[in-house]
Amino acid sequence: MTEHGVQGEELERLTTRRAELIAQYVKPRSERPASTSRGVHHVALISSDVERTIQFYDGLLGFPVLEIYENRDYRGSSHFFFDLGNGNTLAYFDLPGVPLGEYQEVLGGIHHLAIAIAPEQWEAARQRLDAAGVEYMHESGSSLYFRGPDGERLELISDPLMTMYGLDIG
Repeated sequence: MTEHGVQGEELERLTTRRAELIAQYVKPRSERPASTSRGVHHVALISSDVERTIQFYDGLLGFPVLEIYENRDYRGSSHFFFDLGNGNTLAYFDLPGVPLGEYQEVLGGIHHLAIAIAPEQWEAARQRLDAAGVEYMHESGSSLYFRGPDGERLELISDPLMTMYGLDIG
């Protein structure tokens, strides 16, 4: 298996720097102030095909479409939302007439979107992905990584919110 990332002195330097950042910024729960945020209202991504995106998220993944309306910033464009539970939504825009390239990782862009899902729903989603022929990577027993209809990287994770592979991050 090929290891990704840096090696040798560069790895040691980055490991030391990470430890410095943890010591400086990560406070114990008892010392950490409450967040000023109420949560993520929505994350907005770009869709090349509204119906295909709806069929994927609503039909395959089970995230009901909530609303579709014209994008206030771009005439003719649809702005549509999916229910991710707990008051969280995932939004999409289509941008007709705009020449868009393929998905790519860029600075400030999204690497992947991790969506929490109950373990029994996670297993059902995995079975639906299998039946639909969607390829995925199963990681650490609780994560499925795969691509959405426009190449966006997605993760379905069965760990509870504020935990990551059994580690309490809250």
